[in-house]
Amino acid sequence: MTADALRARAARLREEIEQHNHRYYVLDDPLITDAEFDRLFRELQDLEAAHPDFVTADSPTQRVGGIPAAEFSQAAHRQPMLSLNNAFDEVEVEAFDRRIREALGIDVVEYAVEPKFDGLAISLVYEGGVLVRGATRGDGYTGEEVTANLRTVRSIPLHLPAGAPDVVEVRGEVLMLRADFEQLNRKQQEQDGKLFANPRNAAAGSLRQLDSRITAGRKLTFYAYGLGFAEGLQQFKKHNQVIDFFKKNKFLVAPECAVVQGLPGLLEYYQRIGSARDGLPYDIDGVVYKVNSLAAQQQLGFVSRAPRFAVAHKFPAEEASSVVLGIDIQVGRTGALTPVARLQPVFVGGVNVTNATLHNEDEVRRKDVHVGDTVVVRRAGDVIPEVVRVSVPGPRRAEDCFEMPVLCPVCDSQVVRSEDEAIARCSGGLYCSAQRKQALLHFASRRAMDIEGLGERLVDQLVDLDLVRTPADLYTLNEQRLAGLERMAEKSAANITAAISKSRNTTLARLIYSLGIRNVGESTARDLAAHFGTLEALSQAGLESLQQVSDVGPVIAESVAQFFAEPHNREVIDGLQSAGVHYEPIAPRPVATGAAVGRIFVLTGTLPLLTRDDAKARIEAAGGRVTGSVSKKTDFVVAGAEAGSKLEKALALGLTILDEQGLLDLLEKKE
Repeated sequence: MTADALRARAARLREEIEQHNHRYYVLDDPLITDAEFDRLFRELQDLEAAHPDFVTADSPTQRVGGIPAAEFSQAAHRQPMLSLNNAFDEVEVEAFDRRIREALGIDVVEYAVEPKFDGLAISLVYEGGVLVRGATRGDGYTGEEVTANLRTVRSIPLHLPAGAPDVVEVRGEVLMLRADFEQLNRKQQEQDGKLFANPRNAAAGSLRQLDSRITAGRKLTFYAYGLGFAEGLQQFKKHNQVIDFFKKNKFLVAPECAVVQGLPGLLEYYQRIGSARDGLPYDIDGVVYKVNSLAAQQQLGFVSRAPRFAVAHKFPAEEASSVVLGIDIQVGRTGALTPVARLQPVFVGGVNVTNATLHNEDEVRRKDVHVGDTVVVRRAGDVIPEVVRVSVPGPRRAEDCFEMPVLCPVCDSQVVRSEDEAIARCSGGLYCSAQRKQALLHFASRRAMDIEGLGERLVDQLVDLDLVRTPADLYTLNEQRLAGLERMAEKSAANITAAISKSRNTTLARLIYSLGIRNVGESTARDLAAHFGTLEALSQAGLESLQQVSDVGPVIAESVAQFFAEPHNREVIDGLQSAGVHYEPIAPRPVATGAAVGRIFVLTGTLPLLTRDDAKARIEAAGGRVTGSVSKKTDFVVAGAEAGSKLEKALALGLTILDEQGLLDLLEKKE
């Protein structure tokens, strides 16, 4: 055969093999035997081995894995992969539906509904119909690039049919089916390997292998459920049309996906899926409700890290009983003292549980928990196990009663408790090694400074040997000092020092978050960074200035001001700067001085020109705040077409109503 004929044969084999993969892994309807499939696959392998230039990125032979990667690179999402807010009972679902109806001004909402997979959220990017990048969700803004591993997942199309969009991002979940999980654990047991606790852990461990050949040897499955960005894609009007698009383009979607009408439809679907849960081929921990209209989704928009138009209705947490062997005190990063029940090992929620939180001293008293009691333990999804209640009291001797210590069990500093707090705290600060350890782990975490390899065992040694007292001290470590530690080889020491050095180049938002300021999470850290532009400007901000930042109220402002008022915190920041930690300053937002400063706005209905996000951005840039509900504290209600109950409530309260032009005029007005 000529070279052109061989190339054409390879192309036909690739197409035929992928069709059979689709029939087997997606449709569960194979047309040929395994032996026949293997013959076709070997023929393609032989052709590509003889002619390496025939190999394409979307060839089925690329599913077997390749040379191990040194590490995963970062992958920034063009559109954030946001998490969902949760609802745990019918009352919360009713509230969700009511908010949607009021915001849209309609009586009955059409919802797209689907099971909530217990797996890993994944983004797949196709360009010209070919899979070019696969990434984990990560922190929602940046994930890990795991394309080589995702190419081994047989239910993921390596290329889309002719006529596919120019660029499209498909989002979904990678998981391990229950049958495949059981088969994997049997294989692990036969080989004296580590057994996985549950399918989710098995899927996560398999997907994050640096050697994609290991991933290829484990059966993972991908279910599509949403679109990210798209170029050259037909305009869909409803979410269920997106699901149909996935089906037509050879993606696997949950057969339980449906469309329902209003609150009764949501609750009926929840009951139906809950009843069928044990018989499903995969683990789920709830169901997801999404407003079906894509235009309505855009109108509803987002709040912080979650969309307003969707919610996850979680199934009740799994519970089990165990005996309390003791009650220990755990000292957290902020000095919080948390009572933790030591339990007889019990299997609950897919894992073996030996410890469960009791939250605080008041909760121990309210639940009347003593050492020796038999208690009910609950764990839902990734939530920390907690003691729910006492089921059988124990002997209840005097020594079995819990008492909060007056001195920190780690550093002997005084334990203090504010009148307005339920939490007792160690007053030792960075003097307390427990707080130092937690502060360092937080500083090095993936969403903060992202120092890979700096885990609990190493941090314990660094603090216990007094090698590191503050985060700034990490940058004084060298390979020689690390290599002398227990279980630390030269290569590991080199990798960690390289990771520490790499972390010197960061962003202002990550740096703020890494400092561990009380009440300041990732979202608030990003808002503070965008508002002030530099750490110096943030450190000098007063309470009034801090509260001009979106979603920063008196509590957060007080936490930030107190943090920067502490001399030892200033010393740590100076030490970080001296060690070469730096970021690109952000052009700070100009200080607003107009009539909108400090005023509270509520948006309702559809404005003629501005989208809701545009209007919110303009209000916040002018120093105002946008909230979701009307109250006596609301200063202005901006009403557009089809404004609903919010407008009615505003009129009843006698609030000032603005149309779009009135809003624009107010934003231009100077005090």
